[in-house]
Amino acid sequence: MKVTFLQVALNGDRRHEAVPKSAEAIGREALASVRAGAHSVHVHAFDAAGRETLNAAECDAVVTAIRESCPGVPISLTTSATIIADPAARLAAVRGWTVLPDLVTANQGEDGITELCQWFLARGVGIEAGLLSPDDARNFVASPIRAHCRRVLIEPLNPDPATALRDAEEMEAIVLGAGITLPQVHHGYDGSCWAVNRRALARGHGIRTGLEDVAALPDGAAARSNGQLVEAARRMIAEVKAER
Repeated sequence: MKVTFLQVALNGDRRHEAVPKSAEAIGREALASVRAGAHSVHVHAFDAAGRETLNAAECDAVVTAIRESCPGVPISLTTSATIIADPAARLAAVRGWTVLPDLVTANQGEDGITELCQWFLARGVGIEAGLLSPDDARNFVASPIRAHCRRVLIEPLNPDPATALRDAEEMEAIVLGAGITLPQVHHGYDGSCWAVNRRALARGHGIRTGLEDVAALPDGAAARSNGQLVEAARRMIAEVKAER
């Protein structure tokens, strides 16, 4: 039976006592999540003041820490414009990275994203094309990098399950309607996360979970760690496969 892809998103801007921020803590949390069943690790780097950063020193340290704790596990590093909004400044920052990740997430609605993706592709770094809205999906299908990405991330932002499911369905339809058959990985945020995950699994797609996306388990109980969320996602994968 085909293995369902499961990615863990360790931190992001989530405020939670279990969110790892230092390179050492990120390495430990990555290992725990991989042992729980994650196939890939998505991560944000933080500076000494606890702020998200694209600075080379911190990003290089995070990638190194995960590689040392989880050899061979694909690492996906954010390039979000919420960290550096100016496209030229963001490109300059990532050009300073000396320890390149296996992948980067690249939100397709952001200014300068095509140039950023092309820079990474030229260096052998895979692209996870982030689609946060139907407009992002339309931008992506018109993009020259659409055929060169590793996968598509369907990431509806609305925490309301009904709205997020509607947007996920529309984004999926836009991508598939354009003949793009790249693997898809779906997730929501907070209240919509598990509903979006379950729909994706029923459709045969991969999923993402972790404290960046959600801080509650499917039954509403507070999650203690990324590993616990990964374990819950694995159970959901098994349940949906059993329902088919």
